[in-house]
Amino acid sequence: MKKSTLSDISSYTGLSVTTISRVLNGKSEQFRISRESQQKIMDAVRALNYRPNYVAQSLRNCTTRTIGLLVPCIDNPFFANIASAVIGEAHKYSYPVMVIDTHESVKDEDEAINTLLSRNVDGIIMVPSSDDPARLVELAREKPLVLIDRYFDQCDLSYVATDNYKGALEATELLIKAGHTDIMCIQGTPQSITSQRRVQGYLDALEKAGLEGNAMICGNEFSTQNGYVETKLALNMGKKISAIFALSNTIFLGAIKAISEHGLKVPEDLSIVSFDDNIYLDFLNPPVTRISQPIESISIVAVKMLMDRIKDNPVPAGGILLQPSIVLRQSVAAPRR
Repeated sequence: MKKSTLSDISSYTGLSVTTISRVLNGKSEQFRISRESQQKIMDAVRALNYRPNYVAQSLRNCTTRTIGLLVPCIDNPFFANIASAVIGEAHKYSYPVMVIDTHESVKDEDEAINTLLSRNVDGIIMVPSSDDPARLVELAREKPLVLIDRYFDQCDLSYVATDNYKGALEATELLIKAGHTDIMCIQGTPQSITSQRRVQGYLDALEKAGLEGNAMICGNEFSTQNGYVETKLALNMGKKISAIFALSNTIFLGAIKAISEHGLKVPEDLSIVSFDDNIYLDFLNPPVTRISQPIESISIVAVKMLMDRIKDNPVPAGGILLQPSIVLRQSVAAPRR
């Protein structure tokens, strides 16, 4: 079967090849092409089963109409949801996404960046694993770049993330309001800005309540193992704990396993709050109170910012923080006296 070309679409519609090319490249509004002409072209594309030759376009334009997405742990439900949302949003711009798991490793992250550059992706969205922005500042001079979830305060790299400080502050205040004074905070990767901002929110909530001397911070990564080990150690050592604030849903899962193995019940013996939302948290017994991040909105904004950078449209320096929300369920109760 002969492959359809732009000339075939031109003959079918009576429109010029230039007009057709502009519509298929998403430039209809820029060149004020009428809705009627756009529809006629898209009808012809379907009728003639036209498929763009992106390889040829890449050679002509030095673009691939592909973007890269780097995440530090794809089996973490939060990052899996981010990847799904970014892929779905990029699809609206007709951009496929190359997803690479950097395994929370600076070395793997560098290799992933080099892989994407060697494939000449048009832009990159990434959750950085490094605590040093120098490499990424250099990368942003070469390739459109937007950071998602994690970012750096000390430079102008574009980013979009949740207001982690506010979410942690409100979660800790919720536990304090329920009567808890001995709240253990299990943090994620210490060099991660998300963990740092959440810890700061926790500390400031304690200080506002006059409980700064009761701060208990432990843990070193956003993993189930971390949540399990830290909770197990605290319970076996007989630490005075009435509530746990887990700084991710993976940390929460490990903590809840350790609590169960210790023969304790939530919220009768221990209250718990998780940072991150997921539908499975409503199917646990009891359903879990948590801080929900606006994953879909974060992904939409990140892709839009990247597309603007790819098209050389103005993009504000620095970043955007979106607001979290509390999902109230039954995992928090007044502590036993």
